[in-house]
Amino acid sequence: MRDFLPADKAAREHALGIIRQSFASHGFDEIETPVMEDSARLHSGLGGDNEKLGFAVLKRGLSAADVASAADTDNVLALADLGLRFDLTVPLARFYASHRAELPTVFRAIQIAPVWRAERPQKGRFRQFVQCDIDIIGESGPLAEIELITATSATLDALGLAGCSIRINDRRILTGLLAHWGVTADAGERALITLDKLDKIGVAGVVAELEALGIIGAGVTPDAATETLTALGAGGWTLGTDAAGEAPAWLDAAAFADLEALRAALPGVDLVFDPTLVRGMGYYTGTIFEIAHPDLGYSLGGGGRYDGMIGRFLGTDVPACGFSIGFERIVDLLGADAASADRAVVLVHEKDADPARLVALKTALVETGLRVRLEKRTKNLKALLERAGAAGYGRFAMVGDDTVDVGALEFKALGS
Repeated sequence: MRDFLPADKAAREHALGIIRQSFASHGFDEIETPVMEDSARLHSGLGGDNEKLGFAVLKRGLSAADVASAADTDNVLALADLGLRFDLTVPLARFYASHRAELPTVFRAIQIAPVWRAERPQKGRFRQFVQCDIDIIGESGPLAEIELITATSATLDALGLAGCSIRINDRRILTGLLAHWGVTADAGERALITLDKLDKIGVAGVVAELEALGIIGAGVTPDAATETLTALGAGGWTLGTDAAGEAPAWLDAAAFADLEALRAALPGVDLVFDPTLVRGMGYYTGTIFEIAHPDLGYSLGGGGRYDGMIGRFLGTDVPACGFSIGFERIVDLLGADAASADRAVVLVHEKDADPARLVALKTALVETGLRVRLEKRTKNLKALLERAGAAGYGRFAMVGDDTVDVGALEFKALGS
């Protein structure tokens, strides 16, 4: 969990403004949900490994006996009835179930807010971070995926992130492969978690882990699994056919056809079919996608279809699909906004300057759309200007005794 200095905060708000504007222009409406949700809802088995990273909020009025009992039974969650949200999708499902009657049949939502996970902090991974989500609830057809990918791609362009592609897969293809291997439904989710490690531990590591779990060896041999996973790693839209023009026996033809239809409907988006893409959350039921950048070894966001989640809360199945931008990673890539800095100026004045004249100059500049700070001149002018530059200001001007209007101000770039 981090503090942000003024320049960092300004850069973050600039990026958030672009994201909000872009999402809204595509017909999405912003909502807000509480930072805490019921513990049972957060630990319903839909959040994958992220459920293990949730921050629990202890019940009030607990006794020493309550704590001892929970420790004895290794059930610490019995001490908590609330928890901090670890993503924005579970809260959205609860929100929709609570307010369905007040929402349109097809609801397009924006959520931009902090979430919390008890991560081991490292580069690009924090315990408190902002997620920027768009979701479409109530649309069962491919229009949902098309709108989400279009809006996200346009937002990346608006942020100035060139060269991004969107990796895409379908959970039905993965579950079809596991079924072909004879993996039981109970072991399927654990097998997917292992498959998700392909880019980290390689084919040999995944096969070894699947063997250790008892998943490989019964329905498929290690050699056959290695051959299939190697083919998966090669990726490409040609996976649908082998040298003889036949589709692999395990390939879900309907899912593959749906992905090809999405590619045809999104000619302006760089869609890359990646059959190794898993996505860690347990609630995905169909199409899944991630943002890839050529210079990075990690994704800049992702999402997918989660048709089964809202039914858990509502009692009636409702189709849903969402896409989340990895804000923290993106804002690190963007850095400070040079255009924003150019619009931020410092007026340096003597300590005995007339306050009314200073405020009049400042007001006149503010009315032109500039951000203006007044700074009293110090002996070490260089240090003062360096601090202003670090705070996100790009230009400065000296206010003299004869400076009576903004036309007399001579602005210079900070650092010049």
